[in-house]
Amino acid sequence: MTHAGIYIHIPFCRSRCSYCDFATGMYESAIAGRYVGALCSEIKAWGEVDKPSVVDTIYFGGGTPSLLAASQIESIASAVRGRFEVTEGAEVTLEINPGDGGTSEASKRPSMNQWRSFGINRASFGAQTFDDRDLKQLGRTHSAADISSTFQRLRDAGFSNINFDLIAGLPGQTLDGWKRNLEEALKLRPEHLSLYLLDVHEGTPLADQIKSGMRPKPDDDLAAEMYVTMIEEVCAAGYEHYEISNFCLPGFESRHNTKYWSGAPYYGFGCSAHSYDGARRRWANERDAAKYVEMIDQNSSSIVERTSLSDQDARSESIFLGLRLMRGIDLQKYESRFGRHLREEYNGELDRLSEAGLIEIDEGLLRLTTRGALLSNEVFAALA
Repeated sequence: MTHAGIYIHIPFCRSRCSYCDFATGMYESAIAGRYVGALCSEIKAWGEVDKPSVVDTIYFGGGTPSLLAASQIESIASAVRGRFEVTEGAEVTLEINPGDGGTSEASKRPSMNQWRSFGINRASFGAQTFDDRDLKQLGRTHSAADISSTFQRLRDAGFSNINFDLIAGLPGQTLDGWKRNLEEALKLRPEHLSLYLLDVHEGTPLADQIKSGMRPKPDDDLAAEMYVTMIEEVCAAGYEHYEISNFCLPGFESRHNTKYWSGAPYYGFGCSAHSYDGARRRWANERDAAKYVEMIDQNSSSIVERTSLSDQDARSESIFLGLRLMRGIDLQKYESRFGRHLREEYNGELDRLSEAGLIEIDEGLLRLTTRGALLSNEVFAALA
């Protein structure tokens, strides 16, 4: 039986990062209070699937969910458990920023021990870089020292499943600088590492800075070298490269995010959240937080987009999502699901991609090579 995942979007941050194009805004307690109320209402009234799957992952993402008060996080968690059957041992992730999670008395924020008491057992935080100069230019509010201190406080609170996000290819970043980032991260040895190449989105402050010449344009060749370096060094340290940008110690894959790549059902709540029923239906909520609250208040739903996947859509999605996982696509399972032979459907393209060293087919599995992972968009476009 395939269990579902729950995604909760919290759209508040202390500051706006220069590279971010997510649905987020500045934190204000009054606005956050109304938003959490609407969020709990949406969860309690939810009925998109007649018999929703049992839930074994819950993911608080954003934004910065750790900005919420203890009572607000507890209310959301209670609403989920009241509406869905959550398995014992479910993976419950909270995204935080380095420096978050002080004592309640000192900061009026929930402590890490309180997070644990709400059932949160995995922490994911945006380290991004251990270089203080780069952190400042990115608009981050923490220092490199905050990363280590927050990590230690998480350990002291009993967190045994921690993820770091790091970004490679920052404007002006050198290969040696990236190696130092990897060295610092591996020294702490979190259970999971999400290592991304910088993606510059139009309309963000960083894109404007690069366009105006204030910041150097990212070097694609250098970024490629950084990608190969991270695979070599992180895998040599005992981590598994299980998805294009994700690495883990054995047994610590992100169970929630793996649902996205493997075609499992997931249900999103909050502004801009997306959902999938595990078969053919996708739907998405209103992106603007204020409009989201208004829509929930009026009719308990903020869905603004629904999509029914065609046969071709479903096949294409299963290919480009499945190929994100480094184990690849099981060709026999693909045939059983769709009644088609993937090798016959894309024979010419598969030959070309194989000759280019981007994919390999071995023991019934179609997967990306290391070079293919770096150039994955080219592979996905060829198989769309």
